[in-house]
Amino acid sequence: MRGRIVRPANAIKSGYSFLVSSLTAKPFISGMPVSITAELTNNCNLRCPECTSGSGLMTRERGFMDIGLYKKVISELSPYLYYISLYFQGEPMMHPQFFSFPGLTRNIKTVVSTNGHFLTVENSEKLASSGLTKLIVSLDGMNQKIYSVYRQNGDFEEVIAGIRHIRAAIDKCNSSLKLELQYLVNKQNESQIPEAYRFAREVKAVLRLKTMQIISIQDAEKWMPSDRKLRRYEKTSGKYIIKSSLPDRCLRLYYNPVITWDGKVLPCCFDKNADFVMGDLNRESFRSIWNSPRYYEFRKMILSGRNKINICMNCTSGLRGVRF
Repeated sequence: MRGRIVRPANAIKSGYSFLVSSLTAKPFISGMPVSITAELTNNCNLRCPECTSGSGLMTRERGFMDIGLYKKVISELSPYLYYISLYFQGEPMMHPQFFSFPGLTRNIKTVVSTNGHFLTVENSEKLASSGLTKLIVSLDGMNQKIYSVYRQNGDFEEVIAGIRHIRAAIDKCNSSLKLELQYLVNKQNESQIPEAYRFAREVKAVLRLKTMQIISIQDAEKWMPSDRKLRRYEKTSGKYIIKSSLPDRCLRLYYNPVITWDGKVLPCCFDKNADFVMGDLNRESFRSIWNSPRYYEFRKMILSGRNKINICMNCTSGLRGVRF
């Protein structure tokens, strides 16, 4: 009963905080986040060229989240949360204790995104009965040649088999787990979108097209699809820039912080390399970090000049003329 009152009341407070901050250009916080992203690991088995983890551009230490740290976070935030994403950088199913995490949040909608290389029959049945709300599987091509252009070191047939395993497990267990296939659209794979839709229907999954983030902007021409509505960037004066006016506001700063595997709190999911650490949960409570002077100053920076902050340069918030 308490959760039925606390969660919606907190969501109203968070929304009000965002609205007041946006209108006054002064940070105001009342309430806690309604969603968090928890990075189980930043290790990955693939070498995707425009991914901070896979490309080797990540400078922060690699590791796996301690389940004790996760329990601490859940203990403090569970009264307020509607959603938890158990992924950020890296492949979450590489965590040695991966299946211990979803079961801790059965009263909160929990999502995992995977590259699909660990969806064995056994793991799929565990997922189907884990209490997980949604599983997102990356499928960025419909044959090995096209798939591996971006998903380097990936095995297309293994991913396809894994998707079939998870569908069979969902049906076998009569599970409520939702299956979503994510298709990162680029110049190499856009011609296979119709085939991807047909496969999604076959396995009773939702197919979601996603615009591609480019880290090395000089390589944008290699990846940008021909359909302008599926491009995150536009070419201006010979350079590719984000298709956004980058308004001085950001809902993520009030709704959805990120917690890295080692307990650092980040403002949002675009801070891949942890350039803006708001605090450390190994030494502080989440509430003290959320209301800290450091967080206040970062929100103030966003409200006065978001276009000057490097992590905002790839942000999807405020995009114009883009279809996701």
